Amino acid sequence: MIDLYYWGTPNGFKPRLMLEETGLDYRIVPVNIGKGEQFRPEFLAFAPNNRIPALIDHDPLGGGEPIALFESGALLQYLAEKSGRFLPSDLRQRFEVMQWLYWQVGGLGPMAGQNGHFRVYAPEPVPYAIDRYTRETARLYGVLDKRLAGREFIVGDYSIADMACYPWIVPHEAHAQNLDDFPHLLRWYEAIRARPATQRAYDGSTASYSKANPLSDEARKALFNR
Repeated sequence: MIDLYYWGTPNGFKPRLMLEETGLDYRIVPVNIGKGEQFRPEFLAFAPNNRIPALIDHDPLGGGEPIALFESGALLQYLAEKSGRFLPSDLRQRFEVMQWLYWQVGGLGPMAGQNGHFRVYAPEPVPYAIDRYTRETARLYGVLDKRLAGREFIVGDYSIADMACYPWIVPHEAHAQNLDDFPHLLRWYEAIRARPATQRAYDGSTASYSKANPLSDEARKALFNR
């Protein structure tokens, strides 16, 4: 059994997609980040960066003590190695997948996240920040669009690279991005959205960066130390 410590953010959806695709036995352990549950000592004991997602695998390969992990990219790689799926064994393809996973972790996620923050959550508009992060998000969407030209998925077959990137494209409207401007990305996005595992992972979820659900003072303090 795998315990997935989760909340419905783009990073939270990454391992959930993987778990639904692999069929590994797991259960959700909600961590309500708007209520500050990510700061509970029992969570910090294995997720010291006080961020979701994290997991505890009570039945790791080879047996032994449970394995606890934090950081979404590490979770995806671990689950790929545990299941033997969605990460190629061929050296060249394997590292192609890994470089695009790191591209998402180091670029697409942080830049799109700042975009969403300044557009939706900032207490007052900061035009420079909005412009800077909107432009950078558009640039990164363009990088991915170019990569997907003539390819069904980012590297060969569907992989953890796709699962890492997809949840950060889902809130494209909140990021002020029109997917019609990125036709290869749009085709890829629609194909992943139609997958049964994707539909199961997102069933009942609410939109990230939604102005329709303003943050409470409690949530703002928990999320942004304000």
